[in-house]
Amino acid sequence: MSGRKNSIEGKIPFGSPERHFDAIGIDAAAKLAMVAGDIALIIDDFGKIIDLTANLQEFPEASQWIGRDWLDTVTIESKPKIMEMLGNARKGVTQHWRQVNQVTADGEVPVRFVVVSIGPGAGSIAFGRDMRDAAALQQRVLQAQQSLERDYLRLRQLEARYRMLFEQTDEPVLIIDADTFRIREANHAAHVLFRVRVGTLQGGKLTGLFSKPTRESLIAYLGSALVSNSLQPVIAEPGDGCSPVMLSASGFRERGGQYLLIRISSMTGGSEQSAGATLRVIEAMPDAFVLTDERMQIQTANAAFVELVSAASVDQLRDRQLGEFLGRPGIDLDLIDGQLTKHDIARNVTTVVGATDGFDGEPVELSAVRTSGEHPFYGFVIRPIGRRLRDLPVSTDAPRSVEQLTELVGRMSLRDIVRESTDLIERLCIEAALEYTSNNRASAAEILGLSRQSLYSKLHRYGLGNMADSVDT
Repeated sequence: MSGRKNSIEGKIPFGSPERHFDAIGIDAAAKLAMVAGDIALIIDDFGKIIDLTANLQEFPEASQWIGRDWLDTVTIESKPKIMEMLGNARKGVTQHWRQVNQVTADGEVPVRFVVVSIGPGAGSIAFGRDMRDAAALQQRVLQAQQSLERDYLRLRQLEARYRMLFEQTDEPVLIIDADTFRIREANHAAHVLFRVRVGTLQGGKLTGLFSKPTRESLIAYLGSALVSNSLQPVIAEPGDGCSPVMLSASGFRERGGQYLLIRISSMTGGSEQSAGATLRVIEAMPDAFVLTDERMQIQTANAAFVELVSAASVDQLRDRQLGEFLGRPGIDLDLIDGQLTKHDIARNVTTVVGATDGFDGEPVELSAVRTSGEHPFYGFVIRPIGRRLRDLPVSTDAPRSVEQLTELVGRMSLRDIVRESTDLIERLCIEAALEYTSNNRASAAEILGLSRQSLYSKLHRYGLGNMADSVDT
């Protein structure tokens, strides 16, 4: 036995190099074993481990295997592989790498071994490679593959449900390319609506399905649908003589492209025709109409309201507060909202449109209604009355009572109401003074602290100049 030590740190050296490797030294044998694998076992003809070399960090218990049968250091399912490899080594059969599971204190360690015979009566050497990193990588690959398969199966199921819903729904639905307006998909109901064979709509242009007068407004609507999700449906007339339809669109992106989901509602029924006619009438009516949600945010409006507030289009007004255009700030709409909350209706309320700090606004008269439900809507019909007020004759009669003054709230500004109340007080005081002095104007002027000329002027102003039995002395 040589007393030389292995020069490779952290390795268990072969104990009997002269016996097993007569032609090479111990260092060369250890290096050869470690290059061939992570662990090397010297096995005698009876399958017992008589020596080994291994990385102590990877196999800390390897030294305890010396003197034991190799079969006793592996799991039960690996024993047939060990017996086969040792038998083939004794017969001189070419070996192939076989994976076995070595038993350690930390559990089973997968190791790939190949057994090479040293010579007759000298036993064999088993070169092993640690497969833990490869096993972990294989496990991750397997998990990733299983995850992909699950996602693919889930996607196929979703696609099947989507396809079934898309084809079986009674509502005509189209999916079109936003750039070319060409139809990518169309369900069965869409083919029935346009009276064509199933499968013939794909590839055609959506605009080609509608009459020429409708196409320009339809193209504008589709362009707006790409930038807004709150557009109201529009009425369109198919070009083959079919009844008018209600069309709504919403945009979405897929694989870097823009598409539009088109939903079409038939208007062949009487109620649907009435609804379409109602929408057209509201749009064409001369009085302004605006619909808001419960927060007084504008949802839609007709052309008259758009013109009344000097806007470019109804899309410019959508989702803005009605208070930005209607009523004196912080006054009128709060009062109208309170009345609608209490009575669900308001009639002939006088207010203004376009009021600012430097402009009193255009006088208008409105009626409003509030729908029932958890999320009510408000409808307003507004008509300008500025021309009507200008055409009315100027009244010289001042209010005669407090009740008449309160009726002016909402019709006049506070400044004008204060002026009217001053006139009312003056008139009442003059009437009281004339009654107290038995219609003696001179005495009435004296107790009022006025000159006779000032009293005469006020009597004429208030229509009291011809009171019977008036005395000037």
